[in-house]
Order: sequence, then structure tokens, then C-alpha cells
Amino acid sequence: MKTKKGFNIRNVCGENIIVAEGKENIDFSNIISMNESSAYLWKKSQEQESFTAEDLAQWLTEEYDIDKETALADSKTVSEQWIKAGICEE
Repeated sequence: MKTKKGFNIRNVCGENIIVAEGKENIDFSNIISMNESSAYLWKKSQEQESFTAEDLAQWLTEEYDIDKETALADSKTVSEQWIKAGICEE
């Protein structure tokens, strides 16, 4: 997977919000709010050329006190949500 260009995270009034920037995203009208761990994963994933749900799980276990099984389940869920929202592609 990889994050789509032009979608960046911003902190707005204490909320982590995905903001569409650039002409190619001008029709993007969704507001996507992310909790602390999702925002962490988004920032990490933007540093990579591509990533997998397993990568997301690894980053979660490195940053938070979470077991690998739970991290992988959560990572699969969040990556599916990102794809469905149109901010990430396979």
C-alpha cells in the first residue's frame, strides 16, 4: 500500500485531521479525523515508499504497549478504512 499524495495530517483544535491539498484532490470532500495511534501510523506511512499491514503492526508494537496479534488486527482494519476513504491505495 501507499498513501496518496496530497493528503496530509494537520492538528486542528486538538483533532488530527486529514487535509486534502493540491489540485488533484480538489473534489475530496470527506473529513477524516484520526486518533493518536492512527495519526502516528499515518505519519510513519508517509515516510515510506510503500507499506503493509504488517509494517503498521510493527510500528504499533514499537510505539505502544500492544501485543502483535492485536496490533495486526488493528492495522488491517485501519488500512482498509484508509483505502475505503480514498487516502491510501493498494
